[in-house]
Amino acid sequence: MATNEIVESPNPKKMVSLFAGIGGFELAFQSIGVETTLMCEIDPIAQHILKTNLPNVPLASDVCELKEIPNGTDILCAGFPCQDLSSIGFKQGLSGNRSSLVKEVFRLLNTKKVEWVIFENVPYMLHLKKGETIRVIVEELERLGYNWAYRTIESLAFVPQHRCRVYIVASLNHDPKNVILSGNSAKEQGVITSDNFMQPCGFYWTEGRYAIGLYQNAIPTLKVGSSIGIASPPAIAFPNGGIACPDIRDAERFQGFPVDWTKPAEDCAKPTARWKLVGNAITVDVASWIASKIINPEQYDFSADTKLKKTEKWPRAAWGAKGKRYTANVSYYPVERDEVSLIDYLLFPCKPLSYKAAKGFEKRLNTGSVRCPQFFKEAIQKYVKQRGDENG
Repeated sequence: MATNEIVESPNPKKMVSLFAGIGGFELAFQSIGVETTLMCEIDPIAQHILKTNLPNVPLASDVCELKEIPNGTDILCAGFPCQDLSSIGFKQGLSGNRSSLVKEVFRLLNTKKVEWVIFENVPYMLHLKKGETIRVIVEELERLGYNWAYRTIESLAFVPQHRCRVYIVASLNHDPKNVILSGNSAKEQGVITSDNFMQPCGFYWTEGRYAIGLYQNAIPTLKVGSSIGIASPPAIAFPNGGIACPDIRDAERFQGFPVDWTKPAEDCAKPTARWKLVGNAITVDVASWIASKIINPEQYDFSADTKLKKTEKWPRAAWGAKGKRYTANVSYYPVERDEVSLIDYLLFPCKPLSYKAAKGFEKRLNTGSVRCPQFFKEAIQKYVKQRGDENG
């Protein structure tokens, strides 16, 4: 594959963050000494968090009103809205009002290119409308002269939360393969490894008929919650018989944020709004890994990669430039971490699941088609009975 000539250049110093959310990319790049010179975020509650925690960084509200990228910008990050791309969202793709905003990124890059561009979004964008979103993004990057690579990364590689997201890294003069594709572990986290109830298990108590997102020593993906602001935290079943939901401060930690990072939201919204903000955020630890690899890239071995045909489905990882595209032979896990018990990981008291909630989950679990370990079903039954007895 012919790529742009790779050149040596100074480490990046300044970045711009579009669709900034609550500042995940900002925290990640701050850790390697990169200064954020501009953030853009339209949600007023998220804006308040950014202004409180990052008071010295200029903040714009509407990406559509930005005229240009500031001079001297080395990195542009864009975790653009996923509502139209999610498997449980509107599924309108880039024709949707929210996810179509990614086009604003290319409008700005047309006026002023930067060395590095990073996108983040949900994996379903690789499949929705035959991969329309990823196709448009890589075609636009190639038109602008970028080398690109993307990878679906599992947050479980870094923190005890299942959360798969696609990260796209592009560069004008460097090889993004050596950033996003190098590093590969075959060790999975969160897998049920025993028929006995030995470790705490996270699950979705709001589901039960078709899925429960059951993970050992980990929680399922933190969700945004309902459209009317009702929080939807996961639950954790503990071997001692307790079933409870984690505290919002531990939820922040599952996403790599400092404790009470979203506390300022309570100045202008209900406390439950914090769950939505955390659920919408990127996992800071993943972005920090990407940031560190931009500073210290590792040679990626692409000898086992194969050419991606136009008729093929977009894979979980790929790379390319100038119209040539290749499937990358990598896992969801770019690093390998030692497994820790959720009991040891949690810092704050969990809120016991109510009898009503537990009873509803048990009913859905018994009437649905979900397959799960017998010990888990027995734990739910025991908890429901115990709470029922307590309630008389």
